Amino acid sequence: MTPLPLTGWRVLVPRPTAGRSPAVVALAAAGAEAVVVPLIETVPPADLTPLDDALLALEAGWYSWLVVTSSAAVPILVERGLHLTDARVAAVGPGTARALREAGVHVDLVPLGEATARSLVDGFPPPGPRPRVLFPRGDLAAPTLADGLRARGWQVDDVVAYRTVSADAVSAEVREAWVEGTIRGALLTSASTVRELNTQLGPPPTSTLLVGIGPTTAAEAARLGLPLAGVATEQTMTGLVDALAKAANTAMPEQIPSPEELP
Repeated sequence: MTPLPLTGWRVLVPRPTAGRSPAVVALAAAGAEAVVVPLIETVPPADLTPLDDALLALEAGWYSWLVVTSSAAVPILVERGLHLTDARVAAVGPGTARALREAGVHVDLVPLGEATARSLVDGFPPPGPRPRVLFPRGDLAAPTLADGLRARGWQVDDVVAYRTVSADAVSAEVREAWVEGTIRGALLTSASTVRELNTQLGPPPTSTLLVGIGPTTAAEAARLGLPLAGVATEQTMTGLVDALAKAANTAMPEQIPSPEELP
């Protein structure tokens, strides 16, 4: 029987996780063991009043669109009482769209191609009689989406729905495995996870392959001098694991030790 593409691999998943992570499932299907080490956490803003007021206005029909650019926003929106009257919903990519659908929210627009704010702006319809958009965002979100929609004539209310903070320090066991190279891959799921991985663990050994979920993550890795072995063509956990499997298959044999050669 043909072995799975990542048989014997341990792969770092540096992201918050709740319940059964899609990354864990996708890695197991490829034969790998997920080492889930949340390097960041998402927490509500210190003052929830602006978000609560915006959600009340959304329920009252003030906005024609709700735009969500991260799955991290979804549980907080639901917890704060997300209720759509007649607004349409746009998601930046398939992962965010999936989180919304799992929360019972119908998604009307997902951009084709790259899951980026720029792609979403390019695919957004022109303003109509009610040209108002609610954009609940993370505190570290770039202004690309809000500025892009405003340039196209939309009135955008962007409110902070969550903050990204550093998680607890990585355990000594994980740090040792990272330095020794027994963690053979890492899934980079956002620019903030790239920064935290670089801060808490440092650059990987040459035998460890890093893959990014999209162009924004790849750009941050390049800025920090972290070499990427691949970038997902589909911005989902399955797409990210597929990118790692492809990178593992095309890497030079001397770069990737076999499980028997690992300490």
